[in-house]
Amino acid sequence: MKISVRNVEPTKKVLTVTIDPEELEPHMDKARKDIAGQVNIPGFRKGHIPGKLIEQRFGYSAVVGEAVNNGVPEFYNTAIEQKKLRPMDQPKIDVKDVPESREDSKKLKFTAEVEVRPEIELPKLEGMEIEVPAPAVTDEDVDRRLDSLRQRFSTLISADRPAKKGDFANIDLNAEIDGDTVDSQEGISYEIGSGTMLNGLDEALDGLSAGEQTTFESTLEGGDHEGEKAQIHLTLNSVKEEQLPDLDDEFAKDASEFDTLDELKADIRKQCETDAQARQATEARDAFMAKLKEGEDIPVPKGVLENTVNEHLRSMGVQDASKATKEQKKEAEESAEKELRDQIVLDTLAEAQNVQVTQADVTNFLASIAQQYGMDPSNFITSIVQNGQLNSAVQEVARSKGMVEAMRQVMFKDTDGNAVDLGRFLGSDDAEEEESVAAASEAAAVADEIANSDK
Repeated sequence: MKISVRNVEPTKKVLTVTIDPEELEPHMDKARKDIAGQVNIPGFRKGHIPGKLIEQRFGYSAVVGEAVNNGVPEFYNTAIEQKKLRPMDQPKIDVKDVPESREDSKKLKFTAEVEVRPEIELPKLEGMEIEVPAPAVTDEDVDRRLDSLRQRFSTLISADRPAKKGDFANIDLNAEIDGDTVDSQEGISYEIGSGTMLNGLDEALDGLSAGEQTTFESTLEGGDHEGEKAQIHLTLNSVKEEQLPDLDDEFAKDASEFDTLDELKADIRKQCETDAQARQATEARDAFMAKLKEGEDIPVPKGVLENTVNEHLRSMGVQDASKATKEQKKEAEESAEKELRDQIVLDTLAEAQNVQVTQADVTNFLASIAQQYGMDPSNFITSIVQNGQLNSAVQEVARSKGMVEAMRQVMFKDTDGNAVDLGRFLGSDDAEEEESVAAASEAAAVADEIANSDK
């Protein structure tokens, strides 16, 4: 096999691969056998037809065509491995030359255009120190969480006054276009100021009293007339305000397992401290990623970027990229570029850490996702394998493991100069080996069964 590589862009390569006849011959043999197993020739058992007879009956081109279709992907993978390239997308393969007969001296030759992961240089982890904000919990944090708890136990009472932000209104709506009613709804409960319905509704309700009516213009956000402007006739039926329970020991007993308000506040403060530590761990991760990318101009493959941008647009509800607004395109492009640069850094890091991904790692990862969304782990993993998404899962696990292993080697300090213990979030090598998701064993068995059935 002869391989040459041409640089088209920093992240795009074109491989030219030339295959010697002896390298192609095993695929020719397989092609003959495959064809022999599909046809009937009098005097020969199916699957036991001599290769020369196959070529005579069906032509050399049919055999070599089958051999090329089966062999080129294998030759491509070998070329990628030998040249130590790391593809980020499927290649565009173009077969240039194919031998036309046994006597033809022409060799199989093809090109493969592929976008690859760029080479980047990561900073040394040894001696690296990263500063993160110290976790802080204020009385205001406790009060906000306490207020949220009070709202869960609130009651609504009638308000004999004009409506204002925060009130709960019972309303009727009638939408008209050119004098014709296109939509009508009655008895809708709406929190004023929430902004969850029509544009202009909050402004129309502000200062309105029960029994009063008003009209405003808005753009319809659903139905057959979505996107069209309409006259909205609004009737306010009633106004209710939220009444919060008093902050006392009685509330503590009703809202928690504690007997006093002081005990409840102390527990809420502990929850706030736990959340603050989790935020600090997230900040440590983000600071670590920023450190890895510091000073690096990471090129992003154009084709991969375009596909990722389209994926982000679809997640935003934009199915046709050409119909996206400038703001939507900008947001999608920025998110896609960051996502891909992070992937490039993490893939490079995992490689540098010599990360090994086991089947248990993958099944635990997939089973945990399944449980997060309330899905059966076995069914979820089955769908992942059958849809060809297993490699993506392996990559995600490798990235996660690489980051964890690398972060364990870094000294994190808070702004007060104290060492930050991330052990709770990063775990330990021993703990990783012992941890498992409840349904992981069953999921692994399913994955094994599927893998074996494909062989």
